Amino acid sequence: MSRTFPAIREVASVTLPTPFGEWQTRAFESGDSVHVCLCRGEIGHGEDVLVRMHSECLTGDALGSLRCDCAIQLRHGFRSIAAEGRGVLVYSTGHEGRGIGLANKLRAYMLQDAGLDTAEANEHLGFDVDERTFEDVAACLRALGVRSVRLMSNNQEKADALTASGITVRSMIGHSTSAHVRNVRYLTTKEAVMGHAAPMGAPLPDDVGPPPDVGSLLGEVRVGSTRPYVVVKFAQTLDGRIATSTGDARWISGEAERRASHALRAACDAVLVGMGTVLRDDPRLTVRMVPGASPIRVVLDSRLRVPDHAKVLDDDAATTIVTTESSPEERRTELRRRGISVIVVRAGSDGVDLAAAMSALLRDGIRSVLVEGGAAVITSFLSTGLADRLVVGIAPRVLGTGTEAVGDLGIAEVADSLRVYRRAVHVVGDDVLIAGDIVR
Repeated sequence: MSRTFPAIREVASVTLPTPFGEWQTRAFESGDSVHVCLCRGEIGHGEDVLVRMHSECLTGDALGSLRCDCAIQLRHGFRSIAAEGRGVLVYSTGHEGRGIGLANKLRAYMLQDAGLDTAEANEHLGFDVDERTFEDVAACLRALGVRSVRLMSNNQEKADALTASGITVRSMIGHSTSAHVRNVRYLTTKEAVMGHAAPMGAPLPDDVGPPPDVGSLLGEVRVGSTRPYVVVKFAQTLDGRIATSTGDARWISGEAERRASHALRAACDAVLVGMGTVLRDDPRLTVRMVPGASPIRVVLDSRLRVPDHAKVLDDDAATTIVTTESSPEERRTELRRRGISVIVVRAGSDGVDLAAAMSALLRDGIRSVLVEGGAAVITSFLSTGLADRLVVGIAPRVLGTGTEAVGDLGIAEVADSLRVYRRAVHVVGDDVLIAGDIVR
């Protein structure tokens, strides 16, 4: 019995230059959809082609919404195909919100904010959980000469549609991303309800392959009425040092522990350091070791001493500097002209008042903050009771004299010490990660 394939019509063929290189691009119309096929290298005999089938997502792909994982998957698809030098990325319009359209997707978001998950929201609006079909995408791939694929996807339905359309799926390559606190429920629903394979990576202590799922480290995110949820994270030696006596801190922990740290960055709205860390280490504070979105970089800088060449001011991620009235007004103006957000709060005894800074960040829409240092900032968050959870990576090293991870907390007796509960303990590579909620 012969198959009936969807009718498609080629409407354009053009070279498209992108940040990931040059792509030979052919566009096909099918009903109300346009499928833009970005091709890298020669398809040749059409066998074993690396393919990403990507559904249009204006909110994620163009606007950077953190409610989904679409933008990260799109970027990763581009990078993977470009690195291999041969493959096809198919970008399908008309697939917004799993085929329900942009306006209805935004209505579904409203229902999700009221408590429904993404599948329930679509059904509440009168749609199937997924209104998309993929046979027309298969027809486009056949028109390109593709006969068999390695499919970058977590969605078995895409593979089934290609197989039913006569394209052999040699393998499925997982397309997991590091979860963000704002899309954890969405990713969980994709796995539990829609059957997607491990959309947010592998649970710790898996330290190779997919991104680590750091939900157990992050704990239950509880946003306060006056400040965001705050996680303090640092890596130290067995004897409690985060740097040598000369200030060297690279690298105390191993690669597996650092991957978990990058996944924690990807999970939070913001990552925060003090001005001393910027001057000493010049960190980027971006997500690089896992596929995830870089958080807003927050620097506490009471007098705006941040150098113009500092990496936290580059275009790799958004940056907010929290300062005080003692900073020069002309410097604030100069930084804002560069696209750097500058927030002025009251001064504290040691610079920026932390409580005022946290309140200002919450008003700015930041609901979760990962505090990475340095030691003075870590100590201040712990001593003022502004930290909700503590995550410590312990490396099997002994330094002796060096920088202590935590300074004086004003604790005179062991009974008054900070404790952690709801603990999570993982061995990752050569290191141990310990996390817990802070109680005093």
